[in-house]
Amino acid sequence: MPDIQHYVLFPNHDNAMRLYRELKKLGVRAVIAPTPRSASKCCGVSLMVEGNDLDQIRETAEEKEIEILKIAEVEKDFNPRRDRYC
Repeated sequence: MPDIQHYVLFPNHDNAMRLYRELKKLGVRAVIAPTPRSASKCCGVSLMVEGNDLDQIRETAEEKEIEILKIAEVEKDFNPRRDRYC
């Protein structure tokens, strides 16, 4: 079974930052991350979140009227040689 990461995608940077602040207040782990191109070519900022927090994230976004485009599941693609030049 592949290792999956969840990304919350937004129409703009402001919505990403607003949801990030609200989730931090609630103690929900979220990491500001570049949007994977495999998930979308929209706003370059997304939130990487845990799969077991998705219901709380959706509820918070709705309650605070923060627009999200979608929550994308992306297979983790770790390349240990990514920054190696020699």
